[in-house]
Amino acid sequence: MITVTDLTKRYARHTAVDHISFDVHKGQIVGFLGPNGAGKTTTMRMLTCFLPPTSGTATVAGFDVLEQSFEVKKRIGYLPEMPPLYPEMRTAEYLQFVGSLKGLSKTELAKRIDYVCERCAILDVKGKLLGKLSKGYRQRVGLAQAIIHNPDVLILDEPTSGLDPKQINETRELIKSLAGDHTIILSTHILPEVEQTCEQVIIINKAKLVATDSVSNLQNRARGAESLLVEVDALNGLLDPTKVQSRLELVSGVNRVVLKNKRDNRSVFEVESRKELVRGDLARAIVEAGWDLNEMRPTAVSLEEVFLQLTGDAAAAPAEEAAPAGVK
Repeated sequence: MITVTDLTKRYARHTAVDHISFDVHKGQIVGFLGPNGAGKTTTMRMLTCFLPPTSGTATVAGFDVLEQSFEVKKRIGYLPEMPPLYPEMRTAEYLQFVGSLKGLSKTELAKRIDYVCERCAILDVKGKLLGKLSKGYRQRVGLAQAIIHNPDVLILDEPTSGLDPKQINETRELIKSLAGDHTIILSTHILPEVEQTCEQVIIINKAKLVATDSVSNLQNRARGAESLLVEVDALNGLLDPTKVQSRLELVSGVNRVVLKNKRDNRSVFEVESRKELVRGDLARAIVEAGWDLNEMRPTAVSLEEVFLQLTGDAAAAPAEEAAPAGVK
C-alpha cells in the first residue's frame, strides 16, 4: 500500500530525512517513531504531498507522491497533531465542507457524515460550534474529517496528544477498529500505545531509518542474550536460594543468575544465557536437584527500552531549529 525508497528531504545544509526506505502493507497499523527532530513529521508531510521530496520516491496505493499527487491525496486521510478545525463552524457543517473538498456528492456526503459521526462518537455534538468543543471531541472530529472520504490510508500524527486517560483509551480503540478497512501510520511518543495498537514499527533517528520490524521481533533483538525468569519451589522442606543459584550457574551457556524474588518456599531467578537452547538444560538441572520448576518464561523487554537502544540519547538528536520553522 505504501512504498518508500531512498526518500530524502534537504533544506540548504540541513538534511531532515536521509535516504529512508520502508514498506507498509494493506490493512496494517504501523507505528512511526523517533526522537523530536528525527524527521517523522517531514516524512509524513512528504507522504501526504504537503512537501515535495528532494530525492527518492514514495508511492501510496500505487501512485507517486510527486508525479501523481492529486491521486495520492484522494486516497489519504491526514490528522495532524493539531486538527485543522474552524472554530466558528459547527461539526456537521465542517464535515460537509471537508467532504465537498474531497469530491463527495451530496447524497454520498450525507451518508458519510452520519457514518463518521457514529464511528467517531460525535453524534451528540453535530450541531455544536467546534470552538466550544473539548480537546477530546476536537480530536474525534479531526479523525472524522480524516476518514470522511473513506481513504485507503490514514496518517495520524500524535492523535492522542493532550487527551485524558479515558479519551486516550477510546481513541486507541477507535484506531484499532479502523485497521483492515484502512492502512494506518501512527506517529506518537506514547510507546505503550504502539505496543498495544501496532503490528509493525518504523524507527528513525537523526533523519535515518534505524529499524523496521514487528514489535515482538524488535523486542527479541533488543534482548540480545536469552533472558529467562525461572520460578523454583522445593518439593519437601525449605528451599535455599543460594544453592539453587549456584546450581543454575553451573549450567552450560549461562552467563548470570540473579535472585529477583523470594516468597515462602518459592524463589524467582533471572537467568541470562548465551544461547536459546539453554531452557532444556535449566529445567533438567532443577528437576534432577529435586526441586519443582513452577515457571520459565522470557523476560519482557518494553518498546521503550528498544527505542532507547536504537536511538541512543534522544537529547543528542539534531535540534529542530537547524531546519526552517515548522520542520520536524
